[in-house]
Amino acid sequence: MALHFGCSPLELNNEQVLDYLQYLRGQSKTPSSSYFKHTVYGLSFAYRATGLEPQGISLPSLKFPKKLPVVLGHAEVRRLLKAPALLWHRILLALLYGCGLRRFELINIKLHDVDFDRQMLHVREGKGRKDRYVPLGKHLSRGLRTYIDAEYSYVWLFNGKDNTGQLQQFSRTGVQWVIKEGAKRAGIQKHVTSHVLRHTYATHLLEMGLDIMTLKDLLGHSDVKTTMIHLHVAQLGRNRAFNPMDKLYGNPGETTKGGSRP
Repeated sequence: MALHFGCSPLELNNEQVLDYLQYLRGQSKTPSSSYFKHTVYGLSFAYRATGLEPQGISLPSLKFPKKLPVVLGHAEVRRLLKAPALLWHRILLALLYGCGLRRFELINIKLHDVDFDRQMLHVREGKGRKDRYVPLGKHLSRGLRTYIDAEYSYVWLFNGKDNTGQLQQFSRTGVQWVIKEGAKRAGIQKHVTSHVLRHTYATHLLEMGLDIMTLKDLLGHSDVKTTMIHLHVAQLGRNRAFNPMDKLYGNPGETTKGGSRP
């Protein structure tokens, strides 16, 4: 902005600011929404940092697309969890889905964080450096016991190797590779990430009857508004959404009164 106008951006009036933003939009290479965000918010911060009044400048509010999370179906999850050939890959995927973990939370799990007696997992220093407990359940507990007995684990639950072959903490990149390969082997066309598995965990729990406040605590959210995004995806209640074709023709495989399918 300083180069364009030949003066400090703090000397610009409202009309000049809007003209500049309009000028950017008219360029052949349209800047990304992130570029506009830094331009608008950066100027707003400059006013506050220098103690200057905005002088009536009304910076445009930036609206971003509200995208709903990608969620896997039950059959897709079952295919994904049994797709990998290696046991520890299956356990890694099961923990991401079964406990709703973030990638960094998964690789930070240590052996002593797994409580088999209470069938709980201690997630330490999640987002916001907050600890929480999430239930493992019988199936995941049994799988974890088998994995720990079969694999040489120390300190961390999942281990990788450095360039010299020494054991070290497994990497975030490695986690995403396991997810990608598992989805490929399972024939899942959706773009599956650790966050997709976390969204799937939350959505499935809501559909299975878990209340929103308990889910908030399991996910480690500070604000329930963050958790409520899953309500837009979950199919809940007596008024669950349906396709009118199913009512018009009946469920697949059913016959009409005349004895034949439409």
